[in-house]
Amino acid sequence: MKKILGSVLVASLLFSTAYATSSKTISTNAVKVAKKDASSDSQAHIVKEAVEAVFLTQKVLVDIDKKNKKAAIKDIEKAIGKLEVILAKKDAPLMLPIDASITAVEFQADISTIKAGLKTVMKLLRDGKVQEARALLNTFQSEIDITTVNLPLASYPKALKLAASYLHDNKLKEARDVLTMALSTLVTTKVIIPIPLITAEALIHDAQKIAKKDKKQALKHLELAKEELKKAELLGYTSESDVTYKMLNKAINKVEKEIKGKNKAEKLFEELLQKLKSFKEKATKTVSSK
Repeated sequence: MKKILGSVLVASLLFSTAYATSSKTISTNAVKVAKKDASSDSQAHIVKEAVEAVFLTQKVLVDIDKKNKKAAIKDIEKAIGKLEVILAKKDAPLMLPIDASITAVEFQADISTIKAGLKTVMKLLRDGKVQEARALLNTFQSEIDITTVNLPLASYPKALKLAASYLHDNKLKEARDVLTMALSTLVTTKVIIPIPLITAEALIHDAQKIAKKDKKQALKHLELAKEELKKAELLGYTSESDVTYKMLNKAINKVEKEIKGKNKAEKLFEELLQKLKSFKEKATKTVSSK
């Protein structure tokens, strides 16, 4: 996750030039890099043994349906063995990722359009048109979602061992019920990364880089960064951090003032980026479901 959250810096370094790279280009490329990093990072965390254990569990169910007790016992013992490898490791994780997918939805609208849309939603709700309001509100997303299916290591191996015991006792139905239940305990988690915060950070990184050589473009970057932060606020991407949108805007205003003056904003940039990094990390939500 740290790799994904830090990808905007890479985007800034890869796509910025010494002078005027447009704010739109910086924003677009930051999102592209974040998507790519999210995909590669999530795939890298897939646990091969857990994937194989789930596959073998499904195979055991097929064996049971075919009344092939011998094959079922062989396959379930293989599945248990796969997870024993993980359990033997020090500090084994509680959840083992077995599948991951990335989706990205970017809400292409300016601040006034978002405000107008939210007013429409409120009106629909007041008029009792809940489903129409819901349909409209569902479009108010600008985020990268990383959805992962996880095997719970605390319970899944125990379920396999219980099913194996039933198989040895020729209790095929009981074994099937336990395995079906085990598969139902797979946990889906979704990490939600707000795109406006990704683009705001990339813009500030690039503004820091070019502030001495291209003051005008740096100020454009900062102005757009403030707009992106406002979008994030309107879209409801909040943080548990002590830093607020208001404080971030005040920090950007201080940097802008310094650039327009003596232009010695290095320390102010670092403070701003640290605040935004903390805010973004805590605004990145993880939700779980079965």
